[in-house]
Amino acid sequence: MEGLRDRDPARIGAYTLLARLGAGGMGQVYLGRSPGGRLVAIKVIRDEITDHPEALARFRREVETAGAVRSAYTANLIDASLDAAPYWLATEYVSGPTLGGAVTERGPFPPDSARRLFAALAEALASVHGYGVTHRDLKPQNVILSGQGPLLIDFGIARNTTDTALTQTGLAPGTPGFTAPEVLTHNQVTSAADVFALGATIANAATGRPPFGSGPAHAVSYRAVHEDIDVDGVDPELAALIQACVAKDPVERPGLETVIARCAVTSALTEDPFYRPLAGTGDTAPPDLPAAVAAGLVPVGHGMATPPAHRPTVGPGYVPTLAPVTPPPAAARGWRRPLVAGIVGAVVLAAASIVAWQVLPDDRGSAKGGGGASGSPSSSSSAGAASQKVPAYIENDRISRDNWTLSDNPDDAANGIGKCAQIGAVSAPEELQYSARDADDPQLAYVKEKAKISFRFKYAELKNKKPEPYYVSVGVKPPHDIDSETGKPYEVMAANKTIGYSSKPVDIYKHWKSGGTIELTYPDDFQQHWKGETLDAIPVTHDPGDWTAVFYHVKGSPTDYESFGCTGFRGGQG
Repeated sequence: MEGLRDRDPARIGAYTLLARLGAGGMGQVYLGRSPGGRLVAIKVIRDEITDHPEALARFRREVETAGAVRSAYTANLIDASLDAAPYWLATEYVSGPTLGGAVTERGPFPPDSARRLFAALAEALASVHGYGVTHRDLKPQNVILSGQGPLLIDFGIARNTTDTALTQTGLAPGTPGFTAPEVLTHNQVTSAADVFALGATIANAATGRPPFGSGPAHAVSYRAVHEDIDVDGVDPELAALIQACVAKDPVERPGLETVIARCAVTSALTEDPFYRPLAGTGDTAPPDLPAAVAAGLVPVGHGMATPPAHRPTVGPGYVPTLAPVTPPPAAARGWRRPLVAGIVGAVVLAAASIVAWQVLPDDRGSAKGGGGASGSPSSSSSAGAASQKVPAYIENDRISRDNWTLSDNPDDAANGIGKCAQIGAVSAPEELQYSARDADDPQLAYVKEKAKISFRFKYAELKNKKPEPYYVSVGVKPPHDIDSETGKPYEVMAANKTIGYSSKPVDIYKHWKSGGTIELTYPDDFQQHWKGETLDAIPVTHDPGDWTAVFYHVKGSPTDYESFGCTGFRGGQG
């Protein structure tokens, strides 16, 4: 649970916002309080994707599914707004960690506990299937361990069980390692695909390891189709049931009733000695706005105005009828390309070299130069950041679709100028300037072997008081997924969707005071960190093409960071 930021709304509909609960690809999730005092979880779709027909259709489908499934095994829909932006839905607020978070923090479930969890999740899926819905994205991160038992969340890609074909995008739904082979190879989804995901989820809970290993998405998916699941060290009977659930042929997988019977549990999961201390743990939710202010989750004076009148558009038992979303003509499908934020705003001549400085909003909330990001800047960090321990690195633990490409304009390309498509970035607290150029010859329009990445907050020296630390790490990603054994792209190349190789977090304000611009050299100052393993950055020459450099605000842990800027360079030429 995190505090609200200055740019966050004070209310959504009739609900007063009390904190941030998390974020995903579709939007931000807040803790809210109804006028009658009920706590709810509110998902608000991101502004930048409200005009994307496919994204909006997915969100509408999530509301439709949540309204149709009224189960004790799901967080039930309470309210929603689908008429105009901002689009949002409100569900019951459930206190508890995700299964993925619990396994990371406490380790694998013991055999008996894993068996009880197996039966409980099978029963939850059976309940959802009883409403004619397949979940399609069951995984440890979509299971909340509540005091009443595990609950399924995130029905954004759920479908009616009779709808087996995928959407027109041609992309397999779900998460690598938990998506069934028939989904990956034939674009067909039935309830048996949920059984496969159930087996993979329990394998993760029982081992603490990814069910089909880690690495690039295409490599994990290949293993899911062709190789055995990882159940090394698992109790033999439990391992056998997991293996049955993840059979390559969906016809060979057991039904959920059979899974429950084979688990042969004799006591409730909520009474399990391993589960009970996990359920309902986590941050204590503030009951109202004064408590949230006192806890430092809401800035003083944030949201004190009288709430507007609101009429729920969705209520218990209501299933909305959704009109089809018609994509624009092919010639107008600019929404299919990633959104562009922080495009080159100014070109600065310095030291006889041409440097493309990319500009984000300054502290007056407007971007200088050509089109840049807009909106109010956030505070430099949350309360108490000065005393917060900052990690020595950030983990390469997420998908990054940020992507820099060299300009199509010949004149710009000749000077190494390009544009960055950045998804879900936040605003920097100051006007950020940065560049990437060849370390040995800054006049080159490309990087031969090493890149010099420079950045600063332009107005840092104008602050009248000592600013709170603002730690920044830079992630540099090659154009393609890299084989960790060879340090080069796989034979079958795939676009790189990791954060790549990152630098040690540094306080941008402290370095400004002691000398101004921060400069990093790739690959010398960069490594990749994942699950205790550290890899040195590969040479630029190993993967010629358009490289991307993303700037991350780093907070209290190696996995607590968010992007706020992006640049890049054409690498490996010459």
